[in-house]
Amino acid sequence: MLRIHFTDADLARTRIASAPDPLWEICASLHRMQTRHGRWAYADWYRGTRARLHDAGLVRTLRTMLLPLIPRAAYFPDFLTPPEAVDGLDAGLEAVLATPEQRVRDEIGILDRTCGAPAWAPRLAEPDLRRDLVHALRRYHDLAIAPHRDAVRARIEAERSVRARAVLDGGTEALLGDLGPDLRWRRPVLHTRYPEDRDLYLNGRGLLLVPSYFCWGNPVTFGDTALEPVLIYSLRHEPHPSTLPGDLGSGASLAALLGRTRAAVLRTTAVGATTGEIARALGVSASSASQHAASLRDAGLLVSHRHTHSVLHTLTPLGAALLRANTGATPAR
Repeated sequence: MLRIHFTDADLARTRIASAPDPLWEICASLHRMQTRHGRWAYADWYRGTRARLHDAGLVRTLRTMLLPLIPRAAYFPDFLTPPEAVDGLDAGLEAVLATPEQRVRDEIGILDRTCGAPAWAPRLAEPDLRRDLVHALRRYHDLAIAPHRDAVRARIEAERSVRARAVLDGGTEALLGDLGPDLRWRRPVLHTRYPEDRDLYLNGRGLLLVPSYFCWGNPVTFGDTALEPVLIYSLRHEPHPSTLPGDLGSGASLAALLGRTRAAVLRTTAVGATTGEIARALGVSASSASQHAASLRDAGLLVSHRHTHSVLHTLTPLGAALLRANTGATPAR
């Protein structure tokens, strides 16, 4: 069990990451490679990624370098997920390269004591081997994460919309109280399942919540409690995820392509809208609005996420691109 202790200052400084973190997604996806738990939610990703890794000749690197260094266990080195990755993959990998040698040695030592480190791991303190690691992480990202970039971003943006509404409706405590079945808020402590029994005292630093597409089950945080606190938590995956269709065209009339009502639904969801809000905006019944939203979701244009007693619909990148092509401007988010 992990217990995260908040003060009033921490509640005021709690926020949600603005975009997917590429290095956390790399690590979480490597954990998906090591278990069958939740495999149904990633079945297409797993099959496609395994094939791409095999074709690129990266399977041996995966098995001998990446998986041993990032085990699905109570600990893996914190330097592999630096905060600089918020600015993108390149910034994150540069930070990995710039990690002080002593910190690398210390964290590899913790890995070895916790769950066993590969014999070569202490040499990561040396720049040459760390460059090899960064190269492997980049290649893995290109094959395993980048092909799903739009889908991942759509789910993260939908999650941010849901959490923003929670804050507007009930403040930060409402946000913390509805992060999923693996987290339980009992003021002033957030409880979650964890591989070890730990207490994390924020002490006024606040908490960065990082929704992760590839995280499954219990959330993840840094092993070093002196680092700026983050909590990586899982999205709620649908049992039957839809697949994205091919090109829908770039300049076609929305009404001609989708029908007048569904085109209006798409425009209404540009800033996120519940089923009830869609119904009121269009002057249709809630059941009709739900059916139209379901059709757009099946076409890969919307993402739907349950929020308390309602369902919030937001645009996918494909839906945003289609709307943008017909308005000549980026829809507000």
